[in-house]
Amino acid sequence: MKVVLTSTLIPVGAADLAVFDGLGVDFVTVDGNDGQALLEGTRDADAVIVLVEHITRAVIENMLRCRSITRFGIGVDTVDVESATEHGIWVTNVPDANFREVAVHAIALALAVSRRLPALDDGVRHRGWASSFAPGVHRPDTQVFGLLGLGRIGRRVAVMAKAIGYSVICFDPMITSADASSVGAELVPQGELLARSDVLSLHVPLIDSTRNVIDRAALSAMKEGAVLVNVSRGGLIDEEALVDALRSGHLFGAGLDAFAHEPLEPGSALRELDSVILTPHAAHWSEESWDETLAKVLAEAARVLRGLPPRYPVNRPLERA
Repeated sequence: MKVVLTSTLIPVGAADLAVFDGLGVDFVTVDGNDGQALLEGTRDADAVIVLVEHITRAVIENMLRCRSITRFGIGVDTVDVESATEHGIWVTNVPDANFREVAVHAIALALAVSRRLPALDDGVRHRGWASSFAPGVHRPDTQVFGLLGLGRIGRRVAVMAKAIGYSVICFDPMITSADASSVGAELVPQGELLARSDVLSLHVPLIDSTRNVIDRAALSAMKEGAVLVNVSRGGLIDEEALVDALRSGHLFGAGLDAFAHEPLEPGSALRELDSVILTPHAAHWSEESWDETLAKVLAEAARVLRGLPPRYPVNRPLERA
């Protein structure tokens, strides 16, 4: 059997591969950013492990015998799940290895923007001091922390925000008021979420219905002086509209860990704004989360190769012809 890792950024040692003992697996790493290498390398793969590489319909239709495609992380927006389902291939992910880290990053960005930490640091570092008297800074006890999405990460953020002192509200069409109340949040309509949130944090996957969910109209509907936080996917936000909302002063600031194009382009106006904190899609990271994710993606591939169902299925593949 052949297991293909499509990223050269993930080191895998002999001890990690012990999960495949008894299967006779040939473990291969290819550069999935090279389209031809991706096609050739996965053609005869029995299992594929993906970091951020695009597993398109063309790649899937070129596969001769693949049984599973496992995402090294949570989001599967770079995998054509529909095509994999049609071709009898499991798509799996690891939804529970880094949600703690992502939640912490969301809170860290929210507080750093709200407390103007970069500006204060810059003042002391370059001028010896900085004025602490700045309009727009408020205590959490008087503010509302809004969550668009109350999944595993959103729930963790809700508990943390509540502990800091924020009142917490959320919008998620997949949950009940009781679900929200269990983590100290109030379930509200989407329009109310935008209008009331002093901090709005995004915790939804990037799918057709959520692409540019924070567009120009949504930004205009947000509370004046609010902070926007995104640790999910860049495609959730119309970045041009966000720049305008920040430049006009309608929003106090933003904390962004994900962008429509990554790495962030040299000409992006987001780079020029002092009211924005930018981090390089790093919310997922800790040494512990990395080790757990690696162990779980390898275990998922091994389970399917042994004829067992995956622990974290994203789809239910059709029977092969």
